[in-house]
Amino acid sequence: MIYCDHFAYEPAIKNLEGVEEHTEGKSFENVQVAFIQAEEHDMENPKSIEKKLLNFVKWVARKNECNHVILHSFAHLSESKADADFTKDLFDRVETRLKNVDYQVDQTPFGYFLDLHVDAPGKSLARVFKSF
Repeated sequence: MIYCDHFAYEPAIKNLEGVEEHTEGKSFENVQVAFIQAEEHDMENPKSIEKKLLNFVKWVARKNECNHVILHSFAHLSESKADADFTKDLFDRVETRLKNVDYQVDQTPFGYFLDLHVDAPGKSLARVFKSF
C-alpha cells in the first residue's frame, strides 16, 4: 500500500490475451494505491482473502484519511501467482464492496505492464506492507 499525493499510469505493454484494450493513461491526486499480488494458495479460500484484503485496504485508507483507492495488480512480488481470472474477479469484488461503503475506487488496466508515476510523502503510514 502506498499513499500518493500524485499517482499516474500509462499503458506500456499488454501482457494478457483477452483483456480489455487500454491506450490512455490516467492521473490521480491524494489516493491510496493498493499494489496487490494474489498468490496460488489464495485460490483455496477466496472469501477469506477477499475479506482480509478489504479490511486492510479500508484500515490503511482511514489511517491516511483517504477515501479514494486505486487497485493495482502487482504480479511481481512472488513466484506464486493466482490465475489471472481469479485475481481480476477478486479486484472486481473488492471494488464493489469498497464502493458500497462510499469509497471512490479505480483499477489500473489489468493485464498490462504500466509506466507508473508515484509521488508519495515520507510519512509513517504512506507505505505499508501486509501478507495474508
